[in-house]
Amino acid sequence: MSFLCTVLSEKNLSERKHIMSQSIKSFILPLAMLIGGVFYGFFSQIAVAIPYFIFAMLFLTFCRLSPREVRLHRLHAVLLLIQIGGGLALYYALAFLNVTVAEGVFMCVLAPTAMAATVITGMLGGNAGFMATYTLISNVGMAVLAPAVFALLGKQEGLSFAQTFLYVCRQLAPMLVLPLAVAWGLRWIAPKVHQAIAAKSRLTFYIWALSLTSITGRTVRFLIEQPNPDYRTETVIALLALVVCLAQFKSGKALGSRWGDRIATGQAMGQKNTILAIWMAQSYLNPIASVGPASYVLWQNIVNSYQIWLKGHRERQALKKNAEEAKNLAREKNNV
Repeated sequence: MSFLCTVLSEKNLSERKHIMSQSIKSFILPLAMLIGGVFYGFFSQIAVAIPYFIFAMLFLTFCRLSPREVRLHRLHAVLLLIQIGGGLALYYALAFLNVTVAEGVFMCVLAPTAMAATVITGMLGGNAGFMATYTLISNVGMAVLAPAVFALLGKQEGLSFAQTFLYVCRQLAPMLVLPLAVAWGLRWIAPKVHQAIAAKSRLTFYIWALSLTSITGRTVRFLIEQPNPDYRTETVIALLALVVCLAQFKSGKALGSRWGDRIATGQAMGQKNTILAIWMAQSYLNPIASVGPASYVLWQNIVNSYQIWLKGHRERQALKKNAEEAKNLAREKNNV
């Protein structure tokens, strides 16, 4: 009995440290956004480093991901159809009211899954292999399908299919394909080095916080320095982006519950590659439409912060329950 109490006590201490770490992390993301917004002049200037931040995050994430975990799934095709079909449906539903608003909302759905979604999925305990595979499919799929989609809307302005495809490939290859290739190459060529790097995978969260600070600074700078602002339209787009963000996370989790992958599916639908979406909006649509994905940066990271906090809260509740069990065992021992 004494040994059992000791084991439970050590387990509770370990869990308490883990939960404290999760609690701190739940406040880091909002703080990162606040700092980026207040000091946007500085942090917007380091936005050029975002591709390197993403490379580092994905490299560390893929180091702990076995190639055997990356498998194609029918749900990947369903998600891609929702991403394209849902975006077009919302566009045509809103276009008769305000085309610019419709374009902003459209981009919030059409945008592919964020390359950092794998990081958050892993933190939340989701299937990182499923998420990594869909991140590849979603982004590369957009490289191929985006020109056709924008041509359908009649918004293509001077860029050919080949130019768009090559531009997106140049963005994605260094940030997404190369980290995967290097991580898995190390797994086979230098397994000890690979294991050492994989042990440091917790650094992905802090790199993500730094990149979030820079992205927020870039967004605030865009909103402040844009020429000929239309604040009414921008406010409507930002609020609708919030509705779309919440709806995508919610519907993704509902869909994932049916397929047995709730966390990863929720992140796949809700967490977007807003950098690519902003570029596509500015290239093909009314530049004001880019306010949609720009504000989506804020909304999706508030959702992520809440999810991280909620996970820590549930773990704290479990820790309290374990502590009560340990006390009851101690009382039983004293009564014997």
